[in-house]
Amino acid sequence: MTLMENISEVTEFVLVGITDTIELQVPLFIVFTLVYLITLVGNLWMIILILLDSQLHTPMYFFLSNLSLSDCVYASAVNPKVMEGFLTGNKIISYNTCAAQMFFFVAFATIESFILASMAFDQHAAVCKPLHYTTTMTHTTCVLIVTCSYMCGLLESSVHVAFTFHLSFCHSNVINHFFCDIPPLLALSCSDIYINKILLFTLGLFDVFFPLFIILNSYLLIFIDNLRMHSAEARKKAFYNCTSHLTTICIFFGTIIFMYLQPSSSHSMDSDKIASVFYTMVIPMLNLLVYSLRNKEVKNAFKKVAGRAKSSLCLAKEM
Repeated sequence: MTLMENISEVTEFVLVGITDTIELQVPLFIVFTLVYLITLVGNLWMIILILLDSQLHTPMYFFLSNLSLSDCVYASAVNPKVMEGFLTGNKIISYNTCAAQMFFFVAFATIESFILASMAFDQHAAVCKPLHYTTTMTHTTCVLIVTCSYMCGLLESSVHVAFTFHLSFCHSNVINHFFCDIPPLLALSCSDIYINKILLFTLGLFDVFFPLFIILNSYLLIFIDNLRMHSAEARKKAFYNCTSHLTTICIFFGTIIFMYLQPSSSHSMDSDKIASVFYTMVIPMLNLLVYSLRNKEVKNAFKKVAGRAKSSLCLAKEM
């Protein structure tokens, strides 16, 4: 029997999931569903709020609306299938659905890293160079930055999906993960995955360290500028904001470095799953809490929109 006769075409995969413990299925389903609903509803409302309130039509909120969009998409690429597995026990995912899940997850996680860098640069321009801010962060510049972020994300995702699903999967169709991610799929292949590993590492380096350099450099300059402030209260507020932003950024990039940039010999799928939960579930919700709900301008916009909606409702009832 030849090697080619031993290789059967894979039409579906089986996701191992987070845990097989029956007692944890319902509690985990409840937790994942609540987190996902908060993420989805909160981020969609954030996008609508920015569109409706003209005072939020600024570069910062333009980037924030795109951050909310990327959070919604890449959380939605993973979480519904995970919740279905908890609820029904169905962990089978078709070949094409697996490819689509990987495409949207990789694309919008990559887009998010560049959007976070754009937001940090925008804050640096606003705090450190306020007199040049309007000429630096023009509408055209912001649109160009976001367009480049989307192009990079979609292009890199296309490359990863093309090279991953070009492989032959003959060892098994059981993915030791809770979604179709690149490393666990490479582990199933009986093809030569050297090029895939090089692509994963080199593109991962670019996606992580280029945005991270911009972010850390921007916040360092903001921090130095804050030290010059005469008001202790202003310094404390600025430091608190920078710390909360950097915390979510460190979790996001830290888990990505742990997942994709460590040597393959150091990979443990169980620890990878824990890291993956952070950037697929926790980070999209944290972004909403840190960048949006704590923002005074967002709260004021929410009150205005809610007030308008209430007035319209009262008017409709009177008619």
